[in-house]
Amino acid sequence: MAGHPTENPGYNLTIVKAFALCAVVYLVVGALVGDIIAWQLSFPTLNLNEYLTFGRLRPLHTNAVIFAFGGCTLMATAFYVVQRTCAVPLWSNRMAWFTFWGWNLIIVSAVISFPMGWTQGKEYAELEWPIDILIAVVWLSYMFNFIMTIVNRKTSHIYVANWFFLGMMVMITYLHVVNSLAIPVTMTKSYSLFSGVHDAMIQWWWGHNAVGFFLTAGFLGIMYYFIPKQADLPIFSYRLSVLHFWALMFGYVWLGAHHLQYTALPDWAGSLGAAVSLAMIVPSWGGAVNGLMTLSGAWHKLRDDYVLRFLVVSLAFYAMSTFEGPVMSLKTVNALSHYTDWTIGHVHSGALGWVVMVSVGAIYHLVTRLWGREIYSVSLVNTHFWIHTIGTVIYVCAMWVSGIMQGLMWRATDDYGNLAYTFAETVVAMHPYYVLRSVGGLLVLFGALIMLYNVIMTIRTADQPKPAAVRV
Repeated sequence: MAGHPTENPGYNLTIVKAFALCAVVYLVVGALVGDIIAWQLSFPTLNLNEYLTFGRLRPLHTNAVIFAFGGCTLMATAFYVVQRTCAVPLWSNRMAWFTFWGWNLIIVSAVISFPMGWTQGKEYAELEWPIDILIAVVWLSYMFNFIMTIVNRKTSHIYVANWFFLGMMVMITYLHVVNSLAIPVTMTKSYSLFSGVHDAMIQWWWGHNAVGFFLTAGFLGIMYYFIPKQADLPIFSYRLSVLHFWALMFGYVWLGAHHLQYTALPDWAGSLGAAVSLAMIVPSWGGAVNGLMTLSGAWHKLRDDYVLRFLVVSLAFYAMSTFEGPVMSLKTVNALSHYTDWTIGHVHSGALGWVVMVSVGAIYHLVTRLWGREIYSVSLVNTHFWIHTIGTVIYVCAMWVSGIMQGLMWRATDDYGNLAYTFAETVVAMHPYYVLRSVGGLLVLFGALIMLYNVIMTIRTADQPKPAAVRV
């Protein structure tokens, strides 16, 4: 791993603190809204009024988890890692604070606009055109500051984590801009520049790559810095990490069409998406193995290191979800899985298992170093780990069973070729699994609340003399 100076008073760590704290708060908010809508699906009477229905809260949940929590985590870690690995402070502190306040303004705009019903109705791109423009401006400030910090580096080498962050930033820029091209009608309503199947193709070119680059490449940048740093070991294979990066950059952009199997999209496009999806198992598993093998000869550290537990289990979920996704893209499997809760289970195995766990591990690592204190309560971190892991397993397994059952019931026919079940009967059959999913989500929410309390208490005690064992 690239060498780091032990101390540099020029680093801007205040901005990292601000983003890290916001990430923890937004994790609680995102989990809370997610569990509310889970209970609404289980018990529809909980859809209280037009502003608090599932349809209006669901995009609030996805945006809160992906862009509020995930975005703040990426910004905190990218700004921390680029300074540490380049041995220079951020290029512009003012621009960093512009990014912080601009990003939070976007999040507040989402909190207001979604309950009001102001939405484009596009997956992971629901925000209306004025906010889309603000997203582009703020994101460019984030990327430009990051690039200029690398340009000014004092090290000859650009550490691989920075390549993953940079790849994510560049790809998300043009994915967001192209997918958000729209014709405004009013300040709260616009229509996509694309129509019909072209709109669907552009949308899922964005939709899957929001997962592929925002939720995968960026968080792999986190993994490639924080696992070696926490384990105090070099990455297992630096060459493999570079191969992982380039394969991801050139491969992921082709996958979006696998969301549109058996639709008006040309058949060859879906087949291409599925074929490349299968090929992407290789670099994805290569990255997961690279992270896990970094602990070769040091697995005993997992007995005591609460941060490593989160990071290592996140890699297991990463490996699982990057295998499951390509399998689900195959047309024979997709015929059963598409439009069912199996897809929801797959998404949340990646989101709760991979993204949240690697983020939580990184944030716990950051908190102890940014505030110069050991974590307030190690037992609370361990409790968080087990509650979150159990909640995630309950959630994902419930959706797997519900989804496969759904698909089988929808395609079941009697001896005369008539459908064996009505749609209402499939909804009734799904109910117990929806309740289980809600319970799993509740455990995830409890874990997030425990983390918020633990982080706040760690910060509150930071003015006390710090132990000599704390590494900066």
